[in-house]
Amino acid sequence: MGPEGNQRKGHICLLDDDPSVLRATGRLLSSAGWTVESFTEPYTFLSYAHQHRPRCVVIDISMPVMNGLEVQRLLREISPATRVYILTSKDDHATRTAALNAGAAGFFLKPVAPEEFLASLESALVES
Repeated sequence: MGPEGNQRKGHICLLDDDPSVLRATGRLLSSAGWTVESFTEPYTFLSYAHQHRPRCVVIDISMPVMNGLEVQRLLREISPATRVYILTSKDDHATRTAALNAGAAGFFLKPVAPEEFLASLESALVES
């Protein structure tokens, strides 16, 4: 993809309590032309979201302070237009259903399949 495509991509926030996952996912998104803002702490992310109303966020489910479903619920109140993607290591049907029913645009398992993940982000953001 040429530079014109990269200029269209925009900004994505990542929220995961595991710094190594943030680095790996951030590198994947950056290499595909996205600008990435990473967070390890839900309250810091929610404060950022309140000010900046991000267009898209990728959220982990299992975090010690607040789980991803709760972050998703609070984010919906703060910034209803933000597209939420879940990226988790736990393939739990109830969690997947809850996230999607609450409006998540996608649910992906770690380690994520790069092509599918990037294609889903791109198609959803082009539609919005």
